[in-house]
Amino acid sequence: MGRVTVREKVLRIRGGTVGSRVDTLVVEEPLEIRLNGKALTVTMRTPGHDFDLAAGFLVSEGVISSAADIAAIRYCAGATADGSNTYNVLDVSLAPGVAVPDMTLERNFYTTSSCGLCGKASLEAVTTIAPWTVAEDPVRFDVATLAAMPDRLRDAQRVFDRTGGLHAAGLFTPEGELLAVREDVGRHNAVDKLVGWAVREDRLPLREHALMVSGRASFELAQKALMAGLPMLAAVSAPSSLAVDLAADSGLTLVGFLRGTSMNVYAGRHRITLEKASPTPMAAPG
Repeated sequence: MGRVTVREKVLRIRGGTVGSRVDTLVVEEPLEIRLNGKALTVTMRTPGHDFDLAAGFLVSEGVISSAADIAAIRYCAGATADGSNTYNVLDVSLAPGVAVPDMTLERNFYTTSSCGLCGKASLEAVTTIAPWTVAEDPVRFDVATLAAMPDRLRDAQRVFDRTGGLHAAGLFTPEGELLAVREDVGRHNAVDKLVGWAVREDRLPLREHALMVSGRASFELAQKALMAGLPMLAAVSAPSSLAVDLAADSGLTLVGFLRGTSMNVYAGRHRITLEKASPTPMAAPG
């Protein structure tokens, strides 16, 4: 398995003081995912939980929806001259009867750590129909539980403590229990790793759970939540307009700017229980 962090010597400038120190950096390396032996995608990721990443990616793309759809996941020889294993190439074998997507159509699966949807030919190409719906999910989260989620997620980020350079995705119950957390240099990869863990544990659909992410809530993350059957997506930063549109259309609860007791609910407000909140009366519009 590849390294998650590396140590590098840096020039440190603090005000008028100049010196040198060794800094810990998060590793970013390419991972090629093959499907039944054929190249499917290359993503830049932080090594670790690669099998979860591959499984979660396939859920997001609508290729699989359960652990039974996967026959095997294995690392294979890398691109080195001697053919040695770089742990940067893996192959997913689908179970008999699972349809293999047409990888020659207008889809380019190449992604980067900052954009999980780069290369998609059109919006229609990424609006994959989920195998289940979330609109009727009855789950409720109270404000106090939501307010505690960012700190609980942050406390579970082990690699972030050493590098300060990773996104995180966490899976929460309505009682505020953090069931699993995954970190990655790419926020979409962190979510795919978390969803991949869930599918390999045969937990899909993730009804009555919430997905918490450490960054912003983009369209791609809202779609990944829906593909996993998650009724709620919460983020410490802002959502995009397209994420809000998708949430409103699909019945997904979308919470942004979740910081302490402050938060904005952009869609699905019926899942937020306000009994434990102490709202300040709003002034009448001027």
